[in-house]
Amino acid sequence: MIDIGLSKMVLVGAVALIVIGPEKLPRVARTVGTLLGKAQRYVNDVKAEVNRSMELDELKKMKEQVEGAAREVEQSIQTEASAFEKDWAEATGTAAAALEEPAALPVYKHPGKNWRLKRGATPQWYKARAGVRTKAQSGAARVARFRPQKFH
Repeated sequence: MIDIGLSKMVLVGAVALIVIGPEKLPRVARTVGTLLGKAQRYVNDVKAEVNRSMELDELKKMKEQVEGAAREVEQSIQTEASAFEKDWAEATGTAAAALEEPAALPVYKHPGKNWRLKRGATPQWYKARAGVRTKAQSGAARVARFRPQKFH
C-alpha cells in the first residue's frame, strides 16, 4: 500500500493550497472526500461479493459431499435389505410369496352425499321459523313485495 505519513499529507495540502487557491480548496476537499468515500464503499462491496461467492462455492462442495454420502448410504441399505429379504424367504420357505407384488390398495371413493336430500329432510315449519326461502323469487318481485303501500 501507499505509505502516507503526516509530513507527506502536510506537503500535499500545502501544494494544493498553492495550486488550487484558498477559495476553491474547501470545495475540492469535499469533492475528494466524497469520491474517496464512494471508492471505499465500492471496494467493500466488491470484497463482500467475492466473500459471498467463495462461501457459495464452499456450500456447493459441501452439498455435493453430503449428497454423495446419502447415495452411498441408500445403496448400502438397499443391498442389505435385498439380502435380508432373500435370507428371510429362504428361512421361511416362502420364496414365491416374497416375489409376488402386494395387493393394490383400494381407491378412495367420495361418499357422494346429496345436499338436496339433507335440505329436503328439514321440516317446513322449521324452515318457516328459521326464515329459509323455499321458493325462488326474482329481485324485482322481492322489491315489489316489500315496497311500502301508498295511501290514497
